Amino acid sequence: MTENLVIVESPAKARTIKKYLGKDFDVLASYGHVRDLVPKEGAVDPDHSFAMQYHELEKSARHVDAISRALKKAKALYLATDPDREGEAIAWHLHEILKSRDELKGKKVHRVAFYEITKNAVRAAVAEPRELSLELVNAQQARRALDYLVGFNLSPLLWKKVRRGLSAGRVQSPALRMICEREAEILAFRPQEYWTLDGEGEHSQQRFPLKLIEYRGAKTEQFSFVNESQAREVESTIKAAAGATAERAGELTVLSIDRKQRRRNPAPPFTTSTLQQEAARKLGFNARRTMRVAQQLYEGVEIGADGSVGLITYMRTDSVSLAAEAVSELRAVAAKLYGADSVDKEVRVYKTKSKNAQEAHEAIRPTSASITPADIEGKVEGDLLRLYSLIWKRAVACQMSHAVFDTVAVDMLAGSDGPERHVLRANGSTLVTPGYIAVYQEGTDDLKTDDDDHVLPPMQEGDKVSLTALKAEQHFTEPPPRFSEASLVKALEEYGIGRPSTYATIISTLQDREYVEMDSRRFIPTDIGKIVNRFLTQYFHRYVEYSFTAEMEDELDAVSRGEEDWKIPLQKFWKPFIELVHHTDKNVTREQVAQARELGKDKPSGKPITVRMGRYGPFVQIGTKDDEEKPRFAGLRPGQKMDLITLAEALELFKLPRTLGATAEGEPILTNVGRFGPYVKYGAKYVSMKDDDPYTVTLERAFELIRLKKETDASRLIADFAADGIQVLNGRYGPYVTDGKKNAKVPKDREPKSLTIAECRKMLEEAPARGSRFGRGKRGATAKAAATGAPPAADATARQPAARRKATSPLAPSATAGASAAPLRRKSAARASQAARPAAAQARARSPASKTKSPPRLLKAAAKRARVK
Repeated sequence: MTENLVIVESPAKARTIKKYLGKDFDVLASYGHVRDLVPKEGAVDPDHSFAMQYHELEKSARHVDAISRALKKAKALYLATDPDREGEAIAWHLHEILKSRDELKGKKVHRVAFYEITKNAVRAAVAEPRELSLELVNAQQARRALDYLVGFNLSPLLWKKVRRGLSAGRVQSPALRMICEREAEILAFRPQEYWTLDGEGEHSQQRFPLKLIEYRGAKTEQFSFVNESQAREVESTIKAAAGATAERAGELTVLSIDRKQRRRNPAPPFTTSTLQQEAARKLGFNARRTMRVAQQLYEGVEIGADGSVGLITYMRTDSVSLAAEAVSELRAVAAKLYGADSVDKEVRVYKTKSKNAQEAHEAIRPTSASITPADIEGKVEGDLLRLYSLIWKRAVACQMSHAVFDTVAVDMLAGSDGPERHVLRANGSTLVTPGYIAVYQEGTDDLKTDDDDHVLPPMQEGDKVSLTALKAEQHFTEPPPRFSEASLVKALEEYGIGRPSTYATIISTLQDREYVEMDSRRFIPTDIGKIVNRFLTQYFHRYVEYSFTAEMEDELDAVSRGEEDWKIPLQKFWKPFIELVHHTDKNVTREQVAQARELGKDKPSGKPITVRMGRYGPFVQIGTKDDEEKPRFAGLRPGQKMDLITLAEALELFKLPRTLGATAEGEPILTNVGRFGPYVKYGAKYVSMKDDDPYTVTLERAFELIRLKKETDASRLIADFAADGIQVLNGRYGPYVTDGKKNAKVPKDREPKSLTIAECRKMLEEAPARGSRFGRGKRGATAKAAATGAPPAADATARQPAARRKATSPLAPSATAGASAAPLRRKSAARASQAARPAAAQARARSPASKTKSPPRLLKAAAKRARVK
């Protein structure tokens, strides 16, 4: 009988810990969350003190059963899930499940937290267990309830007012606002011209750069010279003052020399935020990849005969403090590898800026600094080595001495001194003592050229310096840069939006919802992202304010410290929020939210041409819904943006359908864009185009596409009983019989070509009706369309804007042709439930995707609950 049962979250961690604890301990994994809110409205009930209804997760059932069986043989249970709020909540949920099964009677229950997975740390933690922290559990419950209430009420409203498949979250929405506001700044930016005067000096046969810092006795600023004529006048004046001609260099006189010594201190060890920033800058990792690799390093990797070893401390932290033992080891390793002089004389102590560094008690560091990156090279895969090397270097460098630079600034006169003098300056710096720079130097976003990093020749006041060159250069001011992953994480942290465990999920959620896209590793909001942001900013401004989100995080932190009851933040939030949801639902129309922009008039008809967001994406429209004739629509092409499209570009979109020619049989060939993409039509048949542009495709290419389509159809069609509307086809899973309503699989022992019409009818009679399995609905039309060459969207182009890309968002309804309405509703509702999941839960893949009721019903249920008294 095993004396003790230890529960962790992952099997990798379980294997590592089992090795350290020995035969008296059995270690099992919960595989993340074991319980979650029931996937329907009412899971959080504001009318009954925010009562929360939980259910056991189906995916975790076998793991919980395994824990139950093992617990029967043990005397003590150690809950050792991750040492943060969510880990505490997982431990509590497991405890509640086991308690409800009456399996904890006579068992000692302990809570232990492993901040590093090493032999000494694991044994020390087990030797000093504690009770479950209900403060941390309640903070996590409050966060979960908030995320649920926002997701289950705002997301359905977005579906109704904008389009299906959208979501809004308590933390992701301010992040989207941040990206959209930066894009608006860039679009509104107007470059301003300015000129600089740069020269080159020479002394003691050494050349160095010069900058004009004073002209006619006045200090030069960025906009001192704003056009070429001014700059050329300054250039000629200084050259004349220095005596420069086309044949010989000018002469400057050293006016003053300012020598200083500058110190640069090392950066503190990593927090979650700074690790994600540096991994993005130096390794090109996105936040999700960084956290995935860090999790592996924390839980343990195989590096030799000793088996699995945890290489870093817990990776979700906003603390920069280090344990005294760790500091001693870091200093000893630095002295051994880089010399005793490289270590700072006094221990460097770093203070955490965060008000509530609750996620862990230490910064991210190696569990043993003596394990250098060289020691594990070749023993672990590339990403693990690169991230470990980054963490190791940063941690070692933080205890090393400062770097020392000698800096010098030499001012030189062009001509004589006086109130109208002209002064140029040469800057130089020399690294005297590298200190921590020998190991690590922190990266920066948006690098700027440093002209000070030059070694200047020895000079004295009064020395003569040759002015070998002087030229005026034109510049233009630049807009603020778009956010990179590193700069966005930094901004989120500065504003107090989110917490260490949520940064990666905030970013991935924005990308998954297709609210943003990446260009050269920078975030650009999509058209739908801008629409959603404008809707939330205009109608729910308070809830996307940076200060509101940060203050809510502070309240949750207060709950985690036991300073505030967990229901208080919910009570403050709920009533004004749900009132605003109902007000917006009742008083704001889809047209107001779509924010159509008029581009001009259509000359032949005189009707307005507008660009707007529709159910299937952005589109251009000629006319209005109030006109006698129905408006004409055209979807935007890939790369076109609602904010930037011009009238001329919009008119080009209405050139479809294009008639290219005719087939040998005289059937017209044309190209167009349907609901599911571009296609070629010949006669009554259609060919989808994957890589061709319907606006530019040639007749020759269309013939080739038609030929390939005919060959594919011929290979697919085995037999065609046209009179009965029955076909025998080659399908993805083998040959089958179909009448467009039912499918019947052909038995393996039967030759499909020899089937008779009577046999086919009998097989179809015995086949189950479409939609009876897996909620597929009526796909028969699709099968028939595929065999006969039916259109991708039955010529939806006459009245529908085009959708040019797949609906890949986790919340977007499937764009597959022929999908029935009922399955779409079921899938969409399930995705609405997913939208309401907490950010941290999604970050660590612990919460399930679940099915819920449809959004209109959710709004009604929310309206019922929020009775204004």
